[in-house]
Amino acid sequence: MAKRDYYEVLGVSKSADEKQIKSAYRKLAMANHPDRNQGDEAAAERFREASEAYEVLKDSDKRAAYDQMGHAAFEQSAGGFGGGGFGGFGGGGFSDIFEQMFSEFSGGRSGGGGAQHGADLRYDLNVTLEEALNGCTKDVTASIAASCSDCSGSGAKKGSAPETCRGCGGVGKVRAQQGFFTVERTCPSCRGAGQTISDPCTSCRGQGRVEESQTLNVNIPKGVDTGTRIRLSGKGEAGMRGALPGDLYIFVNVKDHPLFARDGQNLYISVPVPMVTAALGGTIEVPTLAGKMARLSIEEGTQTGKRFRMRGKGMPALRGNSLGDQIVEIQVETPTKLNKKQKELLKAFGETGDSSPQTQSFIDRVKQLWS
Repeated sequence: MAKRDYYEVLGVSKSADEKQIKSAYRKLAMANHPDRNQGDEAAAERFREASEAYEVLKDSDKRAAYDQMGHAAFEQSAGGFGGGGFGGFGGGGFSDIFEQMFSEFSGGRSGGGGAQHGADLRYDLNVTLEEALNGCTKDVTASIAASCSDCSGSGAKKGSAPETCRGCGGVGKVRAQQGFFTVERTCPSCRGAGQTISDPCTSCRGQGRVEESQTLNVNIPKGVDTGTRIRLSGKGEAGMRGALPGDLYIFVNVKDHPLFARDGQNLYISVPVPMVTAALGGTIEVPTLAGKMARLSIEEGTQTGKRFRMRGKGMPALRGNSLGDQIVEIQVETPTKLNKKQKELLKAFGETGDSSPQTQSFIDRVKQLWS
């Protein structure tokens, strides 16, 4: 019988991401596991099918090959599924699937074996729009689980050393028989570290790490925007008992500006313009985010809402050398607190004839509607 499409087996679309694929597999594996369905051959077949599909689709290289060639990509090849059974799960792949499923029961982390890597950490950093324009450096202070200096991260008291775990022989995993499957789980004695400590360090209580306040100098590049993520490799939480540390991720938030609004690389600003300048045309001074005033020519008869583009006055690209533009929106300012002479001049100007084409056009449309 021809093999079913792997996406169909897991019940996901071909555009499904890694998280969706993993979630679909876990549901199928739990529901059809042989220990829960003893004697049910149909469930066993569904379990085998789901495991086979997941082993391919979870791996980006295998998935790409499958998307291009289908099942033929793995037939008659050393790493494929040709020949039936589970031979294609070489290199610990099959045990890795079960480790992900059952790690929560033994308290270990997914992928066990060896000391646990440190966790990745997140830090939210606020910057001003000017800092995003020019780039800057920021000091970031955070409480982080750092490697214990008293025991150099080993977790063992000075003069002693960790011992190989007798429960797993230093592997960090133990095997258990479940039905006709052999399942690997994180060793409960050493919790996957592969070592035990009989005389723990008093400073870190055998963990190999202690809470410390650390200050890091972070380079913020030009052009960052809200949501930009900066990775500091190895600056996250220290690993258990000397294991590799995690990473620190800086998530940037650009604060609102009192004058400028940002849309990608473009900046927007609303500028008041005297009525006379808008009517006759002229030049106005416009502020820029760089802290300087720039001259902008206003054409005759400019109305409120008219936009002018100042090229190259916007934000720099995060990657590259391009610059955005500054968009200036005009707000024609009606004069207030007029003196007697000014009022007489405006009244005389209004009596000289039609100089407001938009007003006249609006009135004409209203008359046409009512007629």
